[in-house]
Amino acid sequence: MWRLLIGELYPEVEFLEPAKEALFWRIEEALGLPVPLELVELLRETNGVWNEYGDAVVWSAERIVEDNLAMRSEPDYRELYAPFDNLLFFGDSDMGPQFAYVHTGYGPGIISWDHETDERRLVVVSLRDYLVRCFTQGNDWFR
Repeated sequence: MWRLLIGELYPEVEFLEPAKEALFWRIEEALGLPVPLELVELLRETNGVWNEYGDAVVWSAERIVEDNLAMRSEPDYRELYAPFDNLLFFGDSDMGPQFAYVHTGYGPGIISWDHETDERRLVVVSLRDYLVRCFTQGNDWFR
């Protein structure tokens, strides 16, 4: 399903091998957050997605663990930014922001996070909408 959608949005895409199943549990265990089913399903089809500019629209499962742990443990980040405990970062743009699932009482949504201002803004509510916007509305669609 995800390969079909991404292939329609970006025909030149190159797909990777699927992520190893054990990595999904490692993400949840290491970060203490559930991995949204739609993200698990995408990673089961391809371990990451890049756009024509080389931006990691969806990070690999390994990078999701590594970058999230690094952001949570970096001492400077603790002083500069609000906590990342309820966020699961999974992608970025060359325009600067990173994208994360935010876990709320009503379900997950996807925010953009600006590292310069620490602004966190809900931009879409589904991975499908995120991918459509990434591939059809240019690199600054989230503004």
